[in-house]
Amino acid sequence: MIKASELRDKDVIDINTGEKLGNIIDIEVNLEEGRVEGIVIPKETSFFRFFNKDIEIYLLWESIKKIGTDVILVDYKLQY
Repeated sequence: MIKASELRDKDVIDINTGEKLGNIIDIEVNLEEGRVEGIVIPKETSFFRFFNKDIEIYLLWESIKKIGTDVILVDYKLQY
């Protein structure tokens, strides 16, 4: 079993581009079904990251392909 706090320390990488998307800031859990629905990552859209803090990437749990010791590999194109 993995703790939510351990997920936050890992870099999230898109397997299609190799791009680092960021680190997890939140996890969405369906309490009725007892399962994780998705993860939230802050999106840095420009050089001036300070002004874009409210923009986030939501990834479905199904888009996660592998959770390793240092990184989480995701298929970001599944979100479209």
